[in-house]
Amino acid sequence: MSIHVFGIRHHGAGSARSLRQALETLQPDIVLVEGPPDAESRLPLLIHPEMRPPVALLLYVIDHPEQAVYYPFAVFSPEWQAIQYGLQKQIPVRFMDLPQAHQFALTELDRSTNIDPLSLLAEAAGYQDGERWWEHLVEQRQDSTELFAAILEAMTVLRNEVRSEGESIEHYREAFMRKTIREAEKQGFQNIAVVCGAWHAPALVKMPPAKEDTALLKGLPKLKVETTWVPWTYGRLSMSSGYGAGIQSPGWYHHLWKQGERKQNSTLNSSIRWMVQVARLLRKQDLDASSASVIEAVRLAESLAALRDRALPGLEELNEATQTVLCFGDSLPMQLIHQQLIVGERLGKIPDDTPMVPLQQDLQRQQKRLRLKPEATETSLELDLRKPIDLARSQFLHRLLLLGLTWGKPQSVNHAKGTFRESWRLQWKPEFTLKLIEAGIWGNTIEDACSALTCDRGNQANLPNLTKLIDQTLLANLPIAIAHLMNRLESEAAIASDMTHLMEALPPLVNIIRYGNVRQFDAQIVQHVIDGLIARICIGLSIAVSTLDDDAAGKFYQLIISVHSAIGLLQNNQASETWRQVLASLSDQKGLHGLIAGRCCRLLFEANHFNSEETSRRLGLALSTATEPAQSAAWIEGFLSGSGLLLLHNLELWNVLDRWLIQLPSETFVAVLPLLRRTFSTFATAERRQMGERVRQGETIAQVQTNEIDVDRADAILPLLAQLIGVGS
Repeated sequence: MSIHVFGIRHHGAGSARSLRQALETLQPDIVLVEGPPDAESRLPLLIHPEMRPPVALLLYVIDHPEQAVYYPFAVFSPEWQAIQYGLQKQIPVRFMDLPQAHQFALTELDRSTNIDPLSLLAEAAGYQDGERWWEHLVEQRQDSTELFAAILEAMTVLRNEVRSEGESIEHYREAFMRKTIREAEKQGFQNIAVVCGAWHAPALVKMPPAKEDTALLKGLPKLKVETTWVPWTYGRLSMSSGYGAGIQSPGWYHHLWKQGERKQNSTLNSSIRWMVQVARLLRKQDLDASSASVIEAVRLAESLAALRDRALPGLEELNEATQTVLCFGDSLPMQLIHQQLIVGERLGKIPDDTPMVPLQQDLQRQQKRLRLKPEATETSLELDLRKPIDLARSQFLHRLLLLGLTWGKPQSVNHAKGTFRESWRLQWKPEFTLKLIEAGIWGNTIEDACSALTCDRGNQANLPNLTKLIDQTLLANLPIAIAHLMNRLESEAAIASDMTHLMEALPPLVNIIRYGNVRQFDAQIVQHVIDGLIARICIGLSIAVSTLDDDAAGKFYQLIISVHSAIGLLQNNQASETWRQVLASLSDQKGLHGLIAGRCCRLLFEANHFNSEETSRRLGLALSTATEPAQSAAWIEGFLSGSGLLLLHNLELWNVLDRWLIQLPSETFVAVLPLLRRTFSTFATAERRQMGERVRQGETIAQVQTNEIDVDRADAILPLLAQLIGVGS
C-alpha cells in the first residue's frame, strides 16, 4: 500500500501538466482531491460532453443562499486534470476537504489563511511574484516526480517557519483530509493519489494519531447546503475563491496549457504564438503590428530572458517586448492586451441537465427564446421597441434589473426617454447565478418572481419610491404587480402630507404617461393620480416654503425645477397655467428664501409669463439697498444658476446687476462674494470668458434703438441685390 501526495498550485498550468504526467505514470486506483465532499455527487458532470471550462462548483446554505462559496476550475487547473483522469479511467474520485456544511457553520474561526507559499518561496529565490517563479520552475523540469518531491520538501521547511497562531479553520481541514485518506486505506485501496494545495502536503505525509483528528472533528456544527455547477470566467479566476487567492493571468496560463498539449518543447514556438495573438488583437483595433515587428518583439523577449539568466521568456519579458516594439512605448494598448489576452474573457458552459433551481431553468429558456447569449465580454444591444422581439427583450432585461441582476445596463440615447429606441450594455457575471438562487423564494419563473418581489417592495415603499418602482415595473411589463402598485399609489397619495414626497413623486409618474404608445399599456390609469398630485402641490407649496433655512431651500429649489419640467412634459394647458400662477404667487411672497424666489422669476421669464421689463424690475427690487445682501445674493443664485446666457443676451438685466455690484460697500462685497462665485461657477467656460471680456473692455451697455425701415432706401438696393443672387428685379 502506498500513498502519493502531490502538492500543487491551484490553477497552475505547469502544475496541472506535471500532475497529469505523474498520474499517468503512477496509475493509482483512487484519486483524492482537495475539494468539498458535499459536491462529490456533481463530479460525473465534469466529463459531460457539454461541459466546457472555466466552470465553478457553487455551494450555498439552503436557508441563507447569500452564504455561498465558489470552487472554480479551468482546463489548466490541476484539480480539473486529476478529476478528469480518474473519471476517464473509471476509478473512484473523491473530494477530501472539510465539508462546506461544517465550514459555513464555523464562522468564528480564523480564516485569514490566504498564504501563498509559492510567493514566499519566489521571494526567497529572487522573484517578485509566485506565478513567474512557478512558471520558470516547472517549465524547466521534465521529471514530474522529482518536482513534487522538491515542492514537498520546500513546504515542509516553510511550514516550520510560518506557523499559524490560534485556532484556525486549517486545522479542521487538514484533519478531515487525513481522515479521508485513512478511510481509503481501510477500504483496501493500494495506490492512493492525493492532490492538494502545496501548503497542505506536509500535513498529509506525516500524520498524527487518528484519535487526535477524530477528537478534533467530533461534534462540529453543520448547516444544510446545496451544490451545483455554474459557468465561470477567466476574469473571475483572478479573484479570491474557494481555491485560494486566484491567479493574475489566466489567459496566459491557458496559452501555456495549449502549448503543452501541442507537445512542442521549443519555447520559441510558445513565444511566437503568443506574439501572433497580440498582433492579431492589435490589428483588430486598427493598430499597426507587422510580421517583422512580431519577430523583433520575440527576439527582444529572448534577449531580456538571457540578461536575467532565465532560460525562457516569461510573461514579464513578453510584455516588456510587446510594449517596446508593438506598442511603441505606449501603455494604453497594454491595457487591452491585459484584459483580452493576459486575463482573457473566456466564459464556460455547463450541460443543460445540470441541477438548477426553477428560476435558473426559466432564465435559460428566456435566453434561448429571445436569442440573448450570455457572454463574459461587454457587448452592446440596440433595441427598436416597435419590434415585438425587441420589446420582449427590453421587458426581460428590465425584469432582471428588478431581481438585482445587472446583466444589462440601460444606456442613455440621443432620443428622449420613452421613444422607441433603447440601448443596453450586456455583460454576464458568474455571481448572477447566486442572485437567481436567492430570488428563487419569490417564484419559479422570472415573471412570477419579479411580480412577487415588486409587490413586496411596494408594500414597504413611501410615495416617491413607490412612483419610481411603478416606472420600473411598467418597463418590465408586470401586469399583476402594476395593478397592486396602482392601488398602493392611490392609497399612499391620498394620505401623504409631506410636500417633498408629493413633489418627488410627480416626475416619475409623468414619465410613465410618456411611455403609453411604445410600452403598450393604458397610461390613463395614472392620470387621475397626477392630477391630484398637481392640485395638492399647487395648494400647499406656498406654506411649505414659507420659512426655510439654506439647506431646505436648496432641496425645494431642485424639487421646483423637477416639478416645472414634469408639468411642461404633460402639455396640459390648464395644469401649466395653474402652475405658473403658483410660481408668480411665490415670487411675490414676502419672506421667501431668495434662492427660490429667484428661480421662480427665472422660470416665469423663460415661460414668457414675465417680459424683460417685468423681470428687470423684479431683479432691481431684489438687489435694492432695502434688501439684505445675503438675500440678494441668494436671489441671484436662484435666478442665474446653470446658465449665463440670460445675462449675456439681455443687456437690461446685465446693467441692473452691474449697478448693484458697483454700489456694494467693500465689507458687504466680501461677504456675498462666495455666493456669487458659486453661482458663476455653474456657467459654461465660454460664458464666463465672454462676461470677463465684456467687463475687461469696460463696454457700455445700452439698448439699441431701432428706427423705422426707410422704404425708399431699401428700394434703391433691390436691383443690385437681384443681380447678385441671379433673379429678376
